[in-house]
Amino acid sequence: MGGDPGHECCQGPETTAVEETIALSGDGSCIAEARHRTAVFLNRLATAGCGSAVSECILGLAQLVVSELVTNACKYAPGPILLRLRRAEAAVEVEVWDSHPEIPVAEQADPYRVGRHGLEIVKAVAADLTVRAEAAGKRVVARIDLRPSA
Repeated sequence: MGGDPGHECCQGPETTAVEETIALSGDGSCIAEARHRTAVFLNRLATAGCGSAVSECILGLAQLVVSELVTNACKYAPGPILLRLRRAEAAVEVEVWDSHPEIPVAEQADPYRVGRHGLEIVKAVAADLTVRAEAAGKRVVARIDLRPSA
């Protein structure tokens, strides 16, 4: 397959990315960039015939998950960060890699705790969440169902 190695393509007469890997600096401005690139990616899937349009609700959830995961990476790892977005059947996978080796754990819900709710939020809205150690750093993958809930 030719072209950008960070992209896989749909099969058919029109092709576009169903996967995109984005290198982020790790500074605070990369959170807004990650949210924007997520919206562009999801909108591009629909216009390229890789599925129907993504609802505003699902788009918002995907951007929320990206914000929380990238914010955690910016806060705890010394950059850079890799954000990988991938269409996987009727879901989108949001994968964030950072160089910090510590595996995050969602805390129990506590309405009196200020902060540290990011992973708890991601677990609540994602269909699946996995965290795995890498040779360098860790990889957090959240799977968001693209189908509207009943």
